[in-house]
Amino acid sequence: MNFFALHPTLRIRIGVGFVNRLLDSMITSFMAIYLAFRFGIAVAGILMFVVVSLGVIGMLVGGHISDTRGRRATLLLAEFGGFASFALMAVADASSATLLVYAGYLVNKFAASLALPANDAMIVDVTTPEDRKQVYTMNYWATNLALAIGGLLGGFLYNGHFTLLLGGAAACTAGVFAVTYFLISESKPSEAVVAPRASVLREFSAGYRLVLRDAMFIRFMVAATLIMAIEFQLVNYVGVRLSHDLPNGVEILGILRAENTALVVVLALFSHLLFRRLSDKVRLYAGVGLFTAGYMVLAVSNTGWVLLIAGAVFTVGELMNVPVKQAMLANMVPDQARTRYMAVYNLNIRVAQMLAAGCITLGALVPPWGIALLYGLAGLVVVAQFRVLLARTAAPEPVPA
Repeated sequence: MNFFALHPTLRIRIGVGFVNRLLDSMITSFMAIYLAFRFGIAVAGILMFVVVSLGVIGMLVGGHISDTRGRRATLLLAEFGGFASFALMAVADASSATLLVYAGYLVNKFAASLALPANDAMIVDVTTPEDRKQVYTMNYWATNLALAIGGLLGGFLYNGHFTLLLGGAAACTAGVFAVTYFLISESKPSEAVVAPRASVLREFSAGYRLVLRDAMFIRFMVAATLIMAIEFQLVNYVGVRLSHDLPNGVEILGILRAENTALVVVLALFSHLLFRRLSDKVRLYAGVGLFTAGYMVLAVSNTGWVLLIAGAVFTVGELMNVPVKQAMLANMVPDQARTRYMAVYNLNIRVAQMLAAGCITLGALVPPWGIALLYGLAGLVVVAQFRVLLARTAAPEPVPA
């Protein structure tokens, strides 16, 4: 499928998504370091935990508004909030008003979370099941390209140019708001059934009860959440540690993020050929092992070339286990409750962010080798959960003729 053959709304949303992820990677991903330098490592972890918790609320509120008020209205509200919060952060940073910078960051992450359900729903609204896979592939490439560019720019411009970056982000989000206002039309199906507002909490709790009764899905959630919590360490504990232990730690963090993203984009093209002879079990176990080992090295090493090798190792592990993990999820989610299951599953991102933020505070009390051991323990728990899942879902061996 050609990009220019896509629905105009899709082309615009992919482009807007590129800008938003570029800004997120370039600025907000370095906020843990910013807060750690101004409030101390322990307090920074608590502040990041509050940000992530507010993001959970934003996602749930955004899903409700998107269904009741429409996708376009939700996106406009979120994008205006993004512009206003970046502008506030720029003015506050120029005035050395650190608390105002943090307040703007809270609003910014809430607004970003608010837009997530509407953006995802809009992509589904204007695609067909036949072309959805290709659309998501294009979006995946755009996302990784934005992360790579943003990580490099943020890493090298963070020191000494943070106010300028915030001002540029405000200008970009103002442009995003204008594009949505003038070029995006409402895509919510007119025949969609809108649940009464009073039923939102009841429906949400019912979804949780359904999930809690599915022991296998809970095992998968535990494994997926711990994997993601380890992944988020790069912009949380690892990023803070490198910035404190190395004079060029922020720049190294930017390089590590760019390395990961670039390798994912390049190697993903050949992953099927590279791993086609490996069974799902081997790919899953070896992938989780390499992924965890790479992050354990990042937790303790201060040597540049060792850090780069560790970055390559955890990236290969990620490429090995992610496709198998996604296939397991698709197979275990029941068709009649897919929306509720996936809504609950998406919360694992926020839980993982909370765990990752907690590691910043823990890192102020525990030496780096202790954090590395914690990563290793998490990896063992992940393998244990997948071991049970694979045993339960394994197909019976064929009977010889």
